[in-house]
Parts: sequence; structure tokens; C-alpha cells
Amino acid sequence: MTDRPPPHPHPPLLVVVGPTAVGKSDTALLLAEALGGEIISADSRQFYRGMDIGTAKPISEEQARVPHHMLDICDPDETLTLAEFQSRCYSLMAEITARGRLPLLVGGTGLYVRAVVEGYGIPRVAPDEALRATLFEVAEREGERVLHERLAEVDPESAQRIDPRNVRRVVRALEVHAKSGTPISELQRKRPPPYRVLTIGLTRPREALYQRIDERIERMLAGGLVDETRSLLDAGIPADSEAMSALGYRESVAFLRGEIEDEAALAQAIGQSTRRLVRAQANWFRAGDPRIRWFDLSTTRPAMVLTFVAAWLAGK
Repeated sequence: MTDRPPPHPHPPLLVVVGPTAVGKSDTALLLAEALGGEIISADSRQFYRGMDIGTAKPISEEQARVPHHMLDICDPDETLTLAEFQSRCYSLMAEITARGRLPLLVGGTGLYVRAVVEGYGIPRVAPDEALRATLFEVAEREGERVLHERLAEVDPESAQRIDPRNVRRVVRALEVHAKSGTPISELQRKRPPPYRVLTIGLTRPREALYQRIDERIERMLAGGLVDETRSLLDAGIPADSEAMSALGYRESVAFLRGEIEDEAALAQAIGQSTRRLVRAQANWFRAGDPRIRWFDLSTTRPAMVLTFVAAWLAGK
């Protein structure tokens, strides 16, 4: 009789991370189709309706193959907070698991991925502008250390962690305590969700990745990125809104204003911004992180990734 591993007390959660244009979407689609999964987007720009080309949002045929979530859930002039994203993801993960399917959290926005996987404590206390103004006035009149001493009385842990010169953070900590009655240090404690997590990291040699980025930008511009940006502006989306700060859109706004002279210069500007993003993503998802199982897609076939994940799901 073959010994089988005991069942794990927690359901599985598969996380797929990596830099822009590395191949996360295609790999996640393959895994989800083969393993009975549903994809939850952790791309902070794919939330917005009408922003399809510049965010490389899965096309309708791909969404028909596998259920996708967290796409087109708000308008570009709305804000989806990190706390709201985390809460929605936890609800979706529970629903997908209850259907007997595998949730896949997929994206390159490190803060959003970690907020879900590590269970960031995010105080859900709305700003109180009047209270903030009063506290900033105290700091201005009596000195920043007076506020820090107040914080030490109600939340010594936060006071030890926050530099007294960082008045904005001190004020926020005092605000949260005043409004909730609970120290922000307690509300911020990490509480990982009850899942057995496997994080797959996808990578490629930097030059190969940059080539893929250039090809993606070329497809986006040919597919109508500038027209999409113009439509958003015509619909009343402010050029300086959070949504329009997304890669490709802010450069397209500059192009439409005449600040970028031609499409070749536009492609170059988007490429430079994307390379900066790739470097930032590398800081979120480090190659030496023992929690991430890395696969180099320049040498690893997607089927090998699938074999590894299937073995993990089977407890091997």
C-alpha cells in the first residue's frame, strides 16, 4: 500500500510573480487551465475600466478560457485602496476555494501581492482632516517632539519605530488611535491568511526581457494606446489622476500635449519608464528570497513549471 501524505489543514494558494513582460499572464493561464484554477489579478492598473491596451489586460478570449477576477472593477477616476484590494482578494480566494478550484494570485505589483500573502494589517481609519490640521499645528507651534511624546504615551511600539522628524507618520498614528481607540501598531500586525502558499517567480535574462518589453510597447502603440489615452481624457479623466500615472498613459498624455515629438520618442520614453519599473520590481521580488521558487523562462518550458506545481499540490 502506497503511503500518502496527510491532507494539509489549509487550502492551496498559488502566487505567480515577476517583472513586467516576463510572461506571467501566459504561464498563469496555462496553470489555471490545467489545474482547475481561477486568476485574481494583482496588477494595480488592470482594475480600471477603459484601460485595456496600456495595462496588457487579458483579452476576451483569454478571459473566456479561465475565470479572471479584479479586472474592470472601478472607473479611472475612482480609487481602490490597498485595504479594499486585500479584502476583495480574501473574499475571492474563499469563494474560489469553496468551488473546489485553485486560486491564482498573479501580478507584478509587489505591495499588492504581499498585502494579501503576508496579511498586512491596514488600518481602515478614514482621514480626519480637522484632527490632522490640529496636530500639524501643534507640531509647528510646540515642536515635532511634543507630538512624538504623545504617541509614546498611547502607542510606545509605534513611537519606537517612527522617527520623530517624520511628522506625517506620527500624525497618522495619533489619528488612528484617536479615531479607533486602538494603537496603529496593533492594527498593522501581519496576519497571514489561512492558506498553503506556493509562490512561483518568473524571470528572464535582462536583455531578453528588455527585448520583450520593446515588442510589447510596439504592439501597444500599434493597437491604439494613444487613442485609448485620448478617449480617457475626453471622458473627463484628469491627466494628473492616479490611474493616468500608469506606464504608457502618462507618456501618451505628454505626447498628446506635444511634449513628446513623435511616436519613436514616445516608444523610447515608455521603454525607459518600464525599465525603471523592472528594477523596482526586482527589489520587491528578490532572487534570493527563499519563499519564491524561481523559473527562468528562457531555459524552462512552461510544462516544467506545471509539473512542479502539480507535484506541490499533490503534497510531494
